[in-house]
Amino acid sequence: MSRINDLPLSRRGFLAGIAGLGLTAAGLAGCTNGGGASKGSAAGSAPAKSASKFEPVTLRVAFMPNLGSASSLFTGIEQGFFEKMGITVETQQFQGGPAEITAMQSGDIDIAQIGHGAHALCIGGDAKVFAFDQLSKADAVVVNKSKVADAKALKGKKVGVASGTSSEIILNLLLRDAGLTESDIEKVEMDVSGMTTALIAGQIDAAATWSPNTVTIEEKLGDDYLVLADNSDYADEVAFPGSFVCLPDYADKNAEVLERFAAAINMAQAYRAEHIDDVAKLLAKKLDLPEETLLQSTGEGDWEGAAKAIGDMDTIKGYYEAQQKVFLDSGKVEAAVPVDDYVLFDVMEKGATLYDENK
Repeated sequence: MSRINDLPLSRRGFLAGIAGLGLTAAGLAGCTNGGGASKGSAAGSAPAKSASKFEPVTLRVAFMPNLGSASSLFTGIEQGFFEKMGITVETQQFQGGPAEITAMQSGDIDIAQIGHGAHALCIGGDAKVFAFDQLSKADAVVVNKSKVADAKALKGKKVGVASGTSSEIILNLLLRDAGLTESDIEKVEMDVSGMTTALIAGQIDAAATWSPNTVTIEEKLGDDYLVLADNSDYADEVAFPGSFVCLPDYADKNAEVLERFAAAINMAQAYRAEHIDDVAKLLAKKLDLPEETLLQSTGEGDWEGAAKAIGDMDTIKGYYEAQQKVFLDSGKVEAAVPVDDYVLFDVMEKGATLYDENK
């Protein structure tokens, strides 16, 4: 695969880089720049009951309450994949990746699953990526079509945005293609839950959001629901990986543990690709979320592509190179950084080997 940081990135070049994976979109469900732990809503696993050939370890792992962030983690717990690798998982729920990284820095958690937005912090050196999870197909710019008929009609309209998220990037690409800029719209900064309510109530005209919020909006707006753009419209330009991360010092001291964790996640990814409806039902139960909403959200990630990418370091590296270009183009990252500086491909590769040996 060609190096994607030899950019500008052509559409043909990126498609060549992901050929064979069946990839139709990019990134994890959006990851906010704010938000903290949700008290009283954490869910964890029971201690491992059976013997393992690995030294037992307990890990505190952060997640966000959606399929993109929580699916492989809870699948690994429920199916005993972490137990097989000698790992007991204690989970803690957050609303955003940056808050998860802050919690790691405070010593409250060991590992976090983050969406696209928080990867800018990894590029900046705050955390290391050690396991690729999936590419998101969850982001969208949605409207009430009785008020906004098409993208050009966004001019002068109020648009709900959570800055720093993958959905904001989809909005910016949509505006570009419509011949508009951010100065042509009235950006309203808000969290995604408030955005959902505001669009339904007519307080804003459009929302740059993600699943399962889009499911709720569609249910409420009915025939007036319109998607102006989503990840699939820009799959050949941008990649939004979701990943498991830890602090640099933790990675230096616990490489073997991270390899085992990555192997368990690989097992979960393979299972998830074949049983996504069952995984959605599991999360609904574990996280006290509406089952029907999660079942309608099963298209938000490229589950099959993630399973096919296990052990394919060239493809996975391409995702992170393409992702960094997104940050560079948007100004979130000022200068290019070698992806090897913050993505632990050696851990991923050894985790894939452990997966093959223990699946």
